[in-house]
Amino acid sequence: MPRVFLSFRKPDSRWLRDRVYRALSDRLGAHEVFKSGRSIPPGADFAEILRRQAAECELMCVLIGPGWLDARGEDGARLLDRAHDWVRLEIATALRAGNRVVPVLLGDATMLPDASALPAEIAELGRLQFLRVPETHLPEGLAHLGDAVTGLLADAAPAVEPGHGTGPAADPEPSVTMTAHVSGGGSAYQAARDQTIRQA
Repeated sequence: MPRVFLSFRKPDSRWLRDRVYRALSDRLGAHEVFKSGRSIPPGADFAEILRRQAAECELMCVLIGPGWLDARGEDGARLLDRAHDWVRLEIATALRAGNRVVPVLLGDATMLPDASALPAEIAELGRLQFLRVPETHLPEGLAHLGDAVTGLLADAAPAVEPGHGTGPAADPEPSVTMTAHVSGGGSAYQAARDQTIRQA
């Protein structure tokens, strides 16, 4: 079962989305990263697989580009306002399951949607601390993302019970303090915040 689920809207920032997938696959292994176009085999029940993966993943990265919030269908209706929209369903499923959900903003200017602009069942997304993958510093941004995701997965790993380890306890690992610098605008929650993430 892949530990990381990538939720995305297909027409939105495709080239950056693909770079994120490759970077995380190289860092964690492709088997640890779920991306619908690559992870669902032909003939499989994609609806069942998407729901199960969203419910059972340890970490969902919601990839948000400039067109994510206001994407519309042929009828002009906003996709997120449809109860059966797959992006909405994926995020709602992960939140209900209590999984960690991290918004990942693609590009330098993309802002975290305000909670009031989101359907009620996923409004929490607009209050969650985000990560950013900027175009202007892409290699550094992808490395930062990989470090953060690796650290979050390590935090989620079950602790080893005393007496069940394979050797003496190791010295505590050094920690790295990573600061999310937030651009202006967006919701009031988007203040800069320090995160201490264990070194991978």
